[in-house]
Amino acid sequence: MLAYCHDPGVNEQADRWERHDWWGVVLDTDDVETLTRFYADLRGWSIHRLDERDGSLDAGEGVAYLNIQYNPAYIRPVWPGRTGEQQMMLHLDFEVVDLEAEVDRAVALGAELPEYQPQTNVRVLLDPSGHPFCLYAG
Repeated sequence: MLAYCHDPGVNEQADRWERHDWWGVVLDTDDVETLTRFYADLRGWSIHRLDERDGSLDAGEGVAYLNIQYNPAYIRPVWPGRTGEQQMMLHLDFEVVDLEAEVDRAVALGAELPEYQPQTNVRVLLDPSGHPFCLYAG
């Protein structure tokens, strides 16, 4: 889910906390705390809010956020996708400087590195809830 609130009268030069044009990506999970802490550690983002139903991460710049939402009926997507099974709904891409070092760090934080990798300059990983995400060298 992409959450977006647009205010046509927003002053884009205003302090980011006073703006009303925040947008974000919401990931479902059955373990809010684990997934929130994973992305906070992976990206160095601060946890703005965390409880049993919801986690919100602040990237520290701009007006974007990542929200983690509890879903008791959550089903992990399969990677690569297979007909008749839960498909990924979206994936996140993160640019890194040292691809192999960041893959190792992501795995140490709880990501899984699947065998199937469709590109040589990108690594597809699975977060602790099974959402695919990509690391790529810029």
